[in-house]
Amino acid sequence: MAESLAEFFRANFQAHAGERAYGQRCGYRMEWFTYGQVAEMAAEFAHGLEERGIGKGERLMLWGKNSAQWVAAFLGCALSGVVVVPMDDVAAAEFAGRVARQVEAKLWVCSRKHAADLGKAGAVPMLALEEVKVPAPSTGSAQALSRRTQQEWGTREIGRDDILQIVFTSGTTAEPKGVVITHGNVLANIAPLEQEMQRYLKHERWVHPVRFLNLLPLSHVFGQFLGMFLPPLLGGTVIFQEEFKPSEILTTIRRERVSVLVAVPRVLQSLRQKIESDLEDSGKAEEFRQRFRAAEGKHFLRRWWIFRAIRRQFGWKFWAFICGGAALDAETEEFWGRLGYAAIQGYGLTETTSLISVNHPFKLGKGSIGKVLPGREVKLAEDGEILVRGGGVAATWDGGRRSAVVDDEGWFRTGDVGALDEAGNLFFKGRKKEVIVTPAGLNIYPEDLEAALRRQPEIKDCVVVGIDRQGNAEACAVLILRTGASANTVMESANQSLAEFQRMRMWVQWPQEDFPRTNTQKPRRNVITEFARKEILQSRAEDGESKSPVIELIERITGRSVATLRAGADSDLQSDFGLSSLERVELIGALEDRYQVDMSETRFSAAQTVGDVERILRGGTRQRVEFHYPNWVLLWPVTWVRRLARYLLVMPATLLLAWPKIEGRKNLRGVNGPLLVISNHISDIDLALVQAALPARLRHGVATATGGEALEALRVPAPEKNFFRRMFDRVKWVLGVSLLNLFPLPREAGFRQSFAYAGQAVDRGYSVLVFPEGRHTEDGRMNPFRAGIGLLAKNLGIPVLPMRIVGLFEVKQAGKKFAPPGRIIVRIGKPIKFAAAPERDPAEIARELQSAVEAL
Repeated sequence: MAESLAEFFRANFQAHAGERAYGQRCGYRMEWFTYGQVAEMAAEFAHGLEERGIGKGERLMLWGKNSAQWVAAFLGCALSGVVVVPMDDVAAAEFAGRVARQVEAKLWVCSRKHAADLGKAGAVPMLALEEVKVPAPSTGSAQALSRRTQQEWGTREIGRDDILQIVFTSGTTAEPKGVVITHGNVLANIAPLEQEMQRYLKHERWVHPVRFLNLLPLSHVFGQFLGMFLPPLLGGTVIFQEEFKPSEILTTIRRERVSVLVAVPRVLQSLRQKIESDLEDSGKAEEFRQRFRAAEGKHFLRRWWIFRAIRRQFGWKFWAFICGGAALDAETEEFWGRLGYAAIQGYGLTETTSLISVNHPFKLGKGSIGKVLPGREVKLAEDGEILVRGGGVAATWDGGRRSAVVDDEGWFRTGDVGALDEAGNLFFKGRKKEVIVTPAGLNIYPEDLEAALRRQPEIKDCVVVGIDRQGNAEACAVLILRTGASANTVMESANQSLAEFQRMRMWVQWPQEDFPRTNTQKPRRNVITEFARKEILQSRAEDGESKSPVIELIERITGRSVATLRAGADSDLQSDFGLSSLERVELIGALEDRYQVDMSETRFSAAQTVGDVERILRGGTRQRVEFHYPNWVLLWPVTWVRRLARYLLVMPATLLLAWPKIEGRKNLRGVNGPLLVISNHISDIDLALVQAALPARLRHGVATATGGEALEALRVPAPEKNFFRRMFDRVKWVLGVSLLNLFPLPREAGFRQSFAYAGQAVDRGYSVLVFPEGRHTEDGRMNPFRAGIGLLAKNLGIPVLPMRIVGLFEVKQAGKKFAPPGRIIVRIGKPIKFAAAPERDPAEIARELQSAVEAL
């Protein structure tokens, strides 16, 4: 049995050295790291700590978003004995600074964004998280880890009692409170899970690798278990994603063939709402409800077939959700279970090193938070509070030393109220401090009332809080309603399903489109309770209504205060706030992330005022223009058919129409791609001329962006066309995307999905060809490049190859269909790299690229 996490990771990383461990978005692309590479990054990081004179027992602040670099820094500390103090990525700099002073941190390891905030406060020294890289040369192969890595992972004596990390809960108290977690605490929780997983490893090979999409922050212990501690036991792959938007989550699950989604219950609820909303929009909601009722009790394979259309959205490899941080409501659990997915709940606290109980993926206890893990004991106090005893129970950080959190008998009071059934399943009833005690002395659990409210279709979201009344409390529902819903009707319907003592006689409507939330998406109950109390007691604050959430986001995106501007609902986005086109793109993304809805980009592009945006938000999800991006065109055998067609049809036709003269091929010596190829745009033959100019090693792998609206019109022909014309259009679409490798780049809205597809193509080794003008020249002069090309160049992180077609416009103006050999010239410039300057403005990049093409 391992005596430290360094031993645990050395054994498991060695066993899976050549397999993919982590994947993360880098601009529009995916960046992958093997177990071997992460191990070498960790060893290099540990060596760097030693050179800085930071040794065992000293503290280091780790602050940034989920990434392989974050993992490597954490593991580097684990194997060197340095204590990690992780910070939530969304934590305030002031709070993080107080924590650093309290633990007397020797070093900040944080993202460049946070480093800038810390620099203002004079917090030094620091190391940018982005600088934690794979050392060169790196094996990253299935062979043994490098000798230096093995030495670095085995030279320090670290035991179970040594501190691994101090986790601070966010708060506004004068002195933040930390929980001290040792190597032994983590290993005590890993051991029973590892033992149970060993029983199923022989079956795992049929679905290997298990891929986890982890949306939980690594700064929280539950996120660490599913992001760092358990996947190495399977050689699994963990994918990190920042976006919580349901459509983005679905896209990632399907594209990356994810097996398990790790998230908070809020995400499962959002995905359920999206599916139900899509069914309503397509007119299939009633049919789905009938099938849903009929599927009860049927074998899971039968349910897979019944709901195959939904399963197709997730991909056939996806099979389970793992959620923690809050209790999953019964309706959402039943929804996913009925569809044939496993919804696995776990329960634990930071003070218990996360896990106390967890549901078995193949033996789910419906409605429960699982059975207690071996190696720990659980009992219920007289008032129902859950008490825990075992090796996972941690200590607190008190003035530079550990302080026990258990009583004389070793029991830790969780502050949660629960229940146990005869089978040993643990049920979560709510936080003890959130239990509402009525004047009659009866206990009301907010979760029960919220479940009754969520059964009402008019409810978008809700929170039940207790309002103090002369020493007692009454339940108050804080509601977010769908458009047109009546709060009185909703409350009357919900109360009918409750016992008399549970019925809610107070309710208020939340003024914004979503509740304030923590970084794990839990509603901030203290803020909501304070709001409800003020509403009920008629004691509003003097500063009046809250600032519009749209205006708050505009301030954050632009970095400009709108306090001196006209900030009402009729405020103009352009005139009053000066939003550029790129800032409007950022605003729609921020709104979608904040409220976890899919907004119509077409409608948003027409929004001129704050009121217009708020009306779109109140409308919830809207059907958007759908563009199709078929992945099969990037796969064999289509690639071979395309290559054959290019040399038998496209190239001969190009040489017949215009045998171009190629200039500048010397600039491509030693360049193997992928590249972002840009060119001026004169006619539809531009694509063939550019491909003819490229050397064969690049020509064979080019995906070309073309007018999205025109391409989609072929994919989905207008209904007024007759049958034969519609079929002809569809054939043209198939030939275009398969033989020419075209993909849509919309002119008006929806181009973010197009850019994401371009990133997928680059990940597969394809170069991407874009005509940044967006339309043919009318007078021979180049049209201004659209700013989107700067965004694409910045986020793809690959060299940009400028090209220019000369002489074609004159041939076109003369009305000729054939050009003499050499009359048309294709000039190739030197590749330009922008990856070294990620902070550059996309509009500036677009202007630089246009100048590069014009100079050819």
